[in-house]
Amino acid sequence: MSEIKACLFDLDGVIVDTAKYHFKAWKRLANELGIDFTEHENEQLKGVSRMESLQLILSWGGLKKTEAEMLELAALKNSWYVEMINEMKADEILPGAVQFLKELRDAGVKIALGSASKNSTTILQKINLLDQFDAIIDGTKVSKSKPNPEVFLKGAEALGEDPEYCVVFEDAVAGVEAAIRAGMRVVGIGEHRILYQADMVVSGLDQIHLASLKEALIKK
Repeated sequence: MSEIKACLFDLDGVIVDTAKYHFKAWKRLANELGIDFTEHENEQLKGVSRMESLQLILSWGGLKKTEAEMLELAALKNSWYVEMINEMKADEILPGAVQFLKELRDAGVKIALGSASKNSTTILQKINLLDQFDAIIDGTKVSKSKPNPEVFLKGAEALGEDPEYCVVFEDAVAGVEAAIRAGMRVVGIGEHRILYQADMVVSGLDQIHLASLKEALIKK
């Protein structure tokens, strides 16, 4: 990698922790269907689309539903989730995110969101970060979920940059794989033992600066 022209961020677990709201909404739905749902199952839904998440939950419970029933269940889960995120405030932004986004903007690095969430615009509005992104590619603009690279390739296209000059920030294994398949460098946000495929791993955006990012990635 010769230089960094653009950075693409996942939303949940990278910029803000909405994972807890997804967990509460999925757990409520699963329990109402008579299915046990724990943090372990929830981990398997990270970076996965809403309908695919529902299919997984139903399979764990040995249940089969019609397409119409599944759409109804997915909409119900989403309504509970939206109720919760509508109460979000800027103090729920994860440590270091605001500062790192500002550092990138000040340096002229383009910024995009690459998320499976269909509620990303709502969330960014609630936490006052919508104006920090040059492009938003989310579940309303893509048909394939991670590890398919579509969301990141569309993000690079929207920013007008070649994938080889893009860096992705991801907290999920599926997202890391999607970034690699898109031909981009990737920074894992979380634990190295889980995100070991990433080019570098940090515990959060408060642990990284543009200088350290360049030092780690441009020499590769």
